[in-house]
Amino acid sequence: MSTLPMAGLRLRFLTDPGEFLAAAGDYLAADPVVSTVVTTIAHRVLSERAEGISQPDRNWWLVVSDDSGAVVGAGMRTAPYAPYPPFLLPMPDEAAVALAHALHERREEVLAINGALPAVELSATELTRLGGGQVQVNQHTRLHELGELAWPPPVPGGLVAATPDDVELVTEWVAAFMGDADEQAGRPRGTSAQELPDRAEMLRRLQAGRLWFWVDETGEPVHLIGANPPSFGVARVGPVYTPPAQRGRGWASNAVAEVSRRIQAEGVRVCLFTDQANPTSNKIYAALGYRPVVDMANLVIVR
Repeated sequence: MSTLPMAGLRLRFLTDPGEFLAAAGDYLAADPVVSTVVTTIAHRVLSERAEGISQPDRNWWLVVSDDSGAVVGAGMRTAPYAPYPPFLLPMPDEAAVALAHALHERREEVLAINGALPAVELSATELTRLGGGQVQVNQHTRLHELGELAWPPPVPGGLVAATPDDVELVTEWVAAFMGDADEQAGRPRGTSAQELPDRAEMLRRLQAGRLWFWVDETGEPVHLIGANPPSFGVARVGPVYTPPAQRGRGWASNAVAEVSRRIQAEGVRVCLFTDQANPTSNKIYAALGYRPVVDMANLVIVR
């Protein structure tokens, strides 16, 4: 753990996700939808550590406190893909600027930063002031929470759990989802830096029972959907992928509706992210009853 006091703020960089959750748990639980990415990853890493799966030394968890000791912000740097962007939750403007100074002093190379606006924009801008370069927007995202579910017109078939035997097809479709999402938003394929989970990680997800196919009336898979395990009473839906030849038939709307229904039936709130540049997905989710919560962005620093 390292601690950096800055202008009435205390920035604590932790390497243990359990220590992070102990320090910031009340803050994260106060707005569990907004904190969904950080909390689900923290709990997942805790589970992996219990299984003996090590984490890279570069990973850290951030707790921002004010003069009174109250937690006022949080973040992490756990992305498994280059350039390993930090992810920030909402925090005071001065905390976002102070974080840039802390990262600069720690001599961490930061060429991308993701998370809640305006924190990411303020931090990235200050990083370029300190180290040069220009901030560019790679992707604007929006986090939504489901209110009252509105059912779409029914389609044939139904939801079935994907199993470890489906690992090849699931891996193929998750990879296609990443590239297709860029194209549907008008970006070149591969623009949104992500790393495809390796086979072991994909098998863990399948064994956890959080990936499903929508199958048509013949039993043929026509859509893939997933959801994270609940964290602080919130589960996040994704990925949501329909192969090009199957689009426009209502598979995605029905799959998202059914997975969302099951999550809410467990007494858990449900949320998901959309790419603001993809009008199709935004329209589908709005029709189902999803409402915007917070805008986020994936920024890159070009030097």
